[in-house]
Amino acid sequence: MHHAVIERWSQGHSFLHRRDARAKAAALLVLLTAIATAPGLPVAAGSVYFAILIFGFAAARVPVRGALARAAAVLPFSLAFAAIAAASGDPARAAILPGKSYLSALAVLLVVATTPLPKLLRGFEGIGVPRFLLMVGQFVYRYLFVIAGQAASMRLAASCRGGFGKSGSAHKTRFSAAAGALAVLFARSYGAAENIHRSMLSRGFEGHFHLLRNPRFGPADWTFLLSSVAVAVAVRGI
Repeated sequence: MHHAVIERWSQGHSFLHRRDARAKAAALLVLLTAIATAPGLPVAAGSVYFAILIFGFAAARVPVRGALARAAAVLPFSLAFAAIAAASGDPARAAILPGKSYLSALAVLLVVATTPLPKLLRGFEGIGVPRFLLMVGQFVYRYLFVIAGQAASMRLAASCRGGFGKSGSAHKTRFSAAAGALAVLFARSYGAAENIHRSMLSRGFEGHFHLLRNPRFGPADWTFLLSSVAVAVAVRGI
């Protein structure tokens, strides 16, 4: 489960992990804007951005190969849009779209892999992102674990009943039952999610997640934010 691995990465202890989530969120927005608006994204600028992000993963003691592989999940979508741009007579845009998408995915992954989700959402709230969007993101992310748990229990039950045979007929039966299993999975996940929501309401949930300790924006966070913004803007101009 990719989300569980990233959740484990975010619990680390490094210079990036210790930085205030508001500083990382603001630096991420500036970097994404710089990458998206860079005219053509020259090879030199793209290489510098890539090297900075790789250094960030290494400094945070996040597996670099695992991060590179997970960021590549955006490539099928960006390649599809690149093909559309090329077919519409814009080969220049088609050439830079996959590179920009991959760098943006790496930047987002670096922030997510070094910041626990409650702190990250609080950081985005601190820089003015609407609370409703953050709440939706929080619930969607958390319910991934609910769905994954239900899927694991269903897989175990099917395995105990001999549902994963290796014969051709077993594969055919397994394929034909996939739609029904998927429907049961989401039905069970929806029921579990409702129980979780009722439990949250009974414990006084008012639409806002509270941290155990309010973060403080210190000098190191200011230094990180200002230096990150300066580097992102400077590299864009290469």
